[in-house]
Amino acid sequence: MSSNNDSITDNVDPKEIAKFSAMAEQWWDLEGDFKPLHLLNPTRLAYIEQGVEGLFGKTVVDVGCGGGILAESMAKQGAKVIAIDMAEASLQIARLHALETQTSLDYQKTTAEAFAALHKDQFDLVTCMEMLEHVPDPAAIIQACCDMVKSGGSVYFSTINKTFKAYIMMILGAEYVLKWVPKGTHEYEKFIRPSQLLAAIDKTTLTCEDLCGVEFNVLAGEFIITRNVDVNYMLRCQKR
Repeated sequence: MSSNNDSITDNVDPKEIAKFSAMAEQWWDLEGDFKPLHLLNPTRLAYIEQGVEGLFGKTVVDVGCGGGILAESMAKQGAKVIAIDMAEASLQIARLHALETQTSLDYQKTTAEAFAALHKDQFDLVTCMEMLEHVPDPAAIIQACCDMVKSGGSVYFSTINKTFKAYIMMILGAEYVLKWVPKGTHEYEKFIRPSQLLAAIDKTTLTCEDLCGVEFNVLAGEFIITRNVDVNYMLRCQKR
């Protein structure tokens, strides 16, 4: 996992932006392309909230916010949220939905690196969920998240492990069999092993405090936190 800081705008995959822009109108359709994220959101929100001992009054940046599913839910818990993404179509949908639900938060079109350069050590919490597997240089995003957060603040990452099981479940299962997400949403080559993610974190002033798996409980119809990191996993870091 390399990090190249030649440019703060290079770390964007135009194909990924186009892909999520084409799906933008689906963001808030609970039965649409982002249904898995809507099912996952209560679980990841609870994990974040528990780790930071409540979101009320916290200053937060949500990196790679998409249509705002997580960002809006954090704002509803009383956090002061800035949410950033490079897909303008997704941001427009996010802004509209926030207006409809009368939720106060700030959506900005910018990269993590550009935002971090202007906002060093400013936030209590940074979240970067389901985003690292969609960028050319995940390590640069990790460093940017570290730069934004205050000393003693928290950074949360979630991504997909690079295992055969993840390929079966996230690509064959979710995209082709269950049709939970559109074909081509995920690329196996971009999946990230926990060891790779932890190695990138070790190069920053972040310390990993918790690593957990996320699995779908078919009987309950919801995602649950487990110790199995074979497919989806989340981790909580603190800035030294």
